[in-house]
Amino acid sequence: MVFSSPIFLLIFLPLLLLVYALTPRALKNTILLGASLLFYAWGESFYVLIMLVSIAANYVAGRMMASAGSVRRERLILAASIVVNLGLLGFFKYANFLVANLNVLLRSLEISPLRLDPVHLPIGISFFTFQAMSYVIDVYRRDARVQRNPIDLALYIALFPQLIAGPIVRYHDIAAQLKKHALRLEDFTIGVRQFIIGLGKKVLIANTLALPADSIFALPAGDIALSAAWLGIVCYTLQIYFDFSGYSDMAIGLGRMLGFRFLENFNYPYVARSMRDFWKRWHISLSNWFRDYLYIPLGGSRRSASRTYVNLAIVFLLCGLWHGASWTFVLWGLLHGTFLIIERLGLESRLRRLPAVFGHVYVIAFLVVSWTFFRADNLPFAVHYLGALVGLGQGSTPHTADMYLTPLVGIVLLAGIMGATPWLPRFVQRFRSVEWRTETDLSRVLCGTGHVVGAVSLFIVLMLSVMWLAAGTYNPFIYFRF
Repeated sequence: MVFSSPIFLLIFLPLLLLVYALTPRALKNTILLGASLLFYAWGESFYVLIMLVSIAANYVAGRMMASAGSVRRERLILAASIVVNLGLLGFFKYANFLVANLNVLLRSLEISPLRLDPVHLPIGISFFTFQAMSYVIDVYRRDARVQRNPIDLALYIALFPQLIAGPIVRYHDIAAQLKKHALRLEDFTIGVRQFIIGLGKKVLIANTLALPADSIFALPAGDIALSAAWLGIVCYTLQIYFDFSGYSDMAIGLGRMLGFRFLENFNYPYVARSMRDFWKRWHISLSNWFRDYLYIPLGGSRRSASRTYVNLAIVFLLCGLWHGASWTFVLWGLLHGTFLIIERLGLESRLRRLPAVFGHVYVIAFLVVSWTFFRADNLPFAVHYLGALVGLGQGSTPHTADMYLTPLVGIVLLAGIMGATPWLPRFVQRFRSVEWRTETDLSRVLCGTGHVVGAVSLFIVLMLSVMWLAAGTYNPFIYFRF
């Protein structure tokens, strides 16, 4: 089950909100946990057991750590819990990838290859594994107290709004809310607003642009003409942003409707002037997780410059692998790590001295290349697609942009380009003395309390989204590899 599905919007969510509102405070977490497990099991059936194993293992690890009695024993328990968490993630996400690459080596040595049936990848395993690890690490660091209530810990790991597509919620950010979260009309209203904005991003913009993007990336690389190549990558660049930020907005909005406050996950990343700035704006929860639980423990930037560069390379290598078990994701991560190192060597300081447009062009140009590797199914196709972007991909039957650029796609492209920038909030700011800081300001622009135009706009977005979903329009789910 996903947020952008009729069964969630018209049945699951309304029933849950009604039951949750009528449930006594003492039982709210239990009801919400049951709903979250049902939400996950709806699409993953018995693979929900994997998540239950993760919950049980980390609950036991936390309790053992609380009674360890020595720092040495605490470290051993922490290490064991991390091995269990990464072991689950490694088997289900990377086993086939590792065996396939090992078999290449074995064949070159004329050794019989290993046989492994395809291993199912449980949706969202990367997200809930990182959240589980956050719990045991925060307890070890004394950033949070051990959770003695198994229901509350299970709810933290399984809470359905952020379960399958983020944002990644760190335990110390939400520990107090697990004990006490009150339903307030103002919070509920804000949550509804942000959910509708996110739904519109996903259904009206991301899904519309996904169709030409997927169609073009499915072509033989040699048949992609220059115009089609650029249309495909531009559509995908906007699709992944509006899909991911839309899901994050829906998750944050749902959390707010249920009494939880999650941190923002996107802040107009496509207006960044450097890749370091980009990663402060893109998938903020993942950036914070890698910073707090990997980069800083490795030494961060506190040691020598060379060690800092190594740390960055390690972090982004693993960031690439976190996104998917493929060499395309590995290269994507290494590209980002490499350019962050280059910026530290002086590129970023030079960009600051130039007009802002140079920084923006640099970031967008880099993203066009890196998103090509992120979207491509394999490295050879990615290389050929980059060739098509400079006019080297026209085969005997080239596909051109006009074959995919419908009037609707053109309108949504323009809307997406405008929506990916803070242009609208800044335009409104000229007429209202309001300071805008994050992407959720867009929802405040469109739907301030008592603002008739905003309320009507939200209603239109909601109705259009529901109608498009009911009509069976293209609705891909891009997080299955995460």
